[in-house]
Amino acid sequence: MRQFENEQLTVFQSVLYQTTSAVVKTKDALIVTDPNWLPNEVAEIKAYIDSVIEDRKLYIIYTHSDYDHIIAAGAFPNATTIASEAFVNKINKEEVLEQIRQFDAQYYIERDYPVIYPHIDIVIKEDGQTVELQDVTCSFYQSPGHTADGLFTVVEPYGILLAGDYLSNVEFPFIEDYEAYLATIQKVQTIISHKKIEVLVPGHGTTTNNKNEIQKRIDESILYLNNLSADCVDETELQKLYPFYKGLKDMHKLNKETVKNSHRI
Repeated sequence: MRQFENEQLTVFQSVLYQTTSAVVKTKDALIVTDPNWLPNEVAEIKAYIDSVIEDRKLYIIYTHSDYDHIIAAGAFPNATTIASEAFVNKINKEEVLEQIRQFDAQYYIERDYPVIYPHIDIVIKEDGQTVELQDVTCSFYQSPGHTADGLFTVVEPYGILLAGDYLSNVEFPFIEDYEAYLATIQKVQTIISHKKIEVLVPGHGTTTNNKNEIQKRIDESILYLNNLSADCVDETELQKLYPFYKGLKDMHKLNKETVKNSHRI
């Protein structure tokens, strides 16, 4: 379904994990993030793109390499693709593809496009790197912590922040590397301070154009990370804050283990 729309931005939301796919429409370009999940949802995104593409050039930004975010890469063979250098150099690509195959096999899903790990045309190698995509400027920022290959994108002049699996209102931080995650959240605070961010699109949950809400999500992430490190997370508060906490409890346990292991090093 379409979760959010304005003149430049349409955000599609999957029924699975409220996963989002953003389509930024400019005069000369369409910029898409992480098309996903189910075949009918991918078909809806494709139909929308077909209806507005005209003479625009199609770009796809992969925010990171989790399988749910690359699951429909094969559906857009003519797109110019963008991702981080770490995304390109990922060692266990076949494991990610196997996760897609297992998911589809579990739910008897058939797709009319190949399951592929996307080839990347524009590789982002530097933090703060800017790329002109037709008539807009995209500024890219490395965002490790959830995965090693995360990438923030700021689309200017529209002030759209494409955040991947950060700053969700339905998920607390899912952590692969605690110190990197904390540094990434501190980085996004700097981005917010220096860029005129008008809209935040998280990889899961609700898009917001409310600046107080954006700051609230940053503050909540920092609070969770600090409390996690101090081993004083109040799970009752988590239940109040995150409506699907019952389904996320195991992830909180994994986060605690990740922090314990990092403290042992």
